[in-house]
Amino acid sequence: MRPVIVIHGGAGFWPSRKHRLALKGAEEAAMRGYSILAKGGTALNAVEEATISMEDNPVFNAGVGSNLNLRGEAEMDASIMDGRTLRAGAVALVKSFKNPVGLARLVMEETDHVFMAGIGAEKLGELHAMQNAKPVNRAKLEEWKKLRSRLLSGKMKNMPRTLKLLRKYPEIGAETVGAIAIDKNEDVAAATSTGGTALKFPGRIGDTPLIGCGTYADNECGAASSTGVGEGAIRLVLAKTACDLMSKGAVAQIAAEQAVKLENRRIGLPIGIITLDRKGNVGAAHSTPNMCWAFMRRGLRKPDARMKASYFQIQKKVSSN
Repeated sequence: MRPVIVIHGGAGFWPSRKHRLALKGAEEAAMRGYSILAKGGTALNAVEEATISMEDNPVFNAGVGSNLNLRGEAEMDASIMDGRTLRAGAVALVKSFKNPVGLARLVMEETDHVFMAGIGAEKLGELHAMQNAKPVNRAKLEEWKKLRSRLLSGKMKNMPRTLKLLRKYPEIGAETVGAIAIDKNEDVAAATSTGGTALKFPGRIGDTPLIGCGTYADNECGAASSTGVGEGAIRLVLAKTACDLMSKGAVAQIAAEQAVKLENRRIGLPIGIITLDRKGNVGAAHSTPNMCWAFMRRGLRKPDARMKASYFQIQKKVSSN
C-alpha cells in the first residue's frame, strides 16, 4: 500500500484574497502529515499532525483561527478516530487550548470515554500540560463586531435559517479543517477540528466532534471528514454514510459525490466531504462555492492543493417557516 493523506481546510465561501494563503496552508498540512507516513509512521499520527498544522494557521477556522460565537468567545470542537481499532476521541466547547485535536486524542487514549466537553475536557488538558491559547485576537474581534452589528441592526432577521444567512453573508461560513490517511500497513485514520460557525449560539455543537457525522474511519471501508454547516452532516451521519458507501464497493470519489448529493436532496445545507477508500483512492465533493483541500502520495513532487472539487449547486431551499 502506498501511503496517502487527504486534508481539507473547509467548505464554504473563500474570498479570492485568501486563496493563496489557504492553498499554501493546505499544502503545508498535507506535507506535514505525509512526512510521517513516508517515514513509516501511522495514519493516526499523520492525521493528527496535519490537523495541528491547520489549527496553528489563522487562515483556517480551527485552533488559533477559530470563529467567535455571539458572545465573542471561541468554542472549539475536534475529534480523531483510529480505523484499525475503531477507538475514537472527541472534545467540544473548548476555549483555551491551542490544539483541540490533541485533546481529543487524549480522550481516546487516556480515558475510558469517547466524548468530553467544556470544563471536564479542559481539565484533562491541564493535567497533561497541553499548551494553552486564546484564539480571540484583534482581527477576529473586529470581524465579530461587524457581523454582530449586522445582527443587532436587524440585517440578519433570517439568522435561524443558516442556508439563507450564508447565501446573503458568505463571509460567516464555517471552514472546518480535517485530515484522513492510510498508511503502509493499510490502517486508516481521520481527524477533524473547528471553531464552528461565526455568531453561533453559545453552547452549540456541530458535527465535528460527533463520531460518524464529522469524522469516521474504519479499516473495513475507509475514512471521511465532513465540513460545511454541521447540522446537515449530523442529520445524515454523513461521514459514516460515505464510509458505508465505500464498504459496498463505491470508490472514494463516488462515495463523496453521493454523500453530498444525498445531503443536497434531503436537507440542502452547504456541505463538503473528503474520502479515502481502502485502496488509497481519494475523493472530495462539496455544495459550497469553494472547498480548500489537498492530497499527497508517493510520486507527487508536492501536495496537490485546490479550491474546488466535484461541485454540486444546492437545489433545495430551507423553508422560512
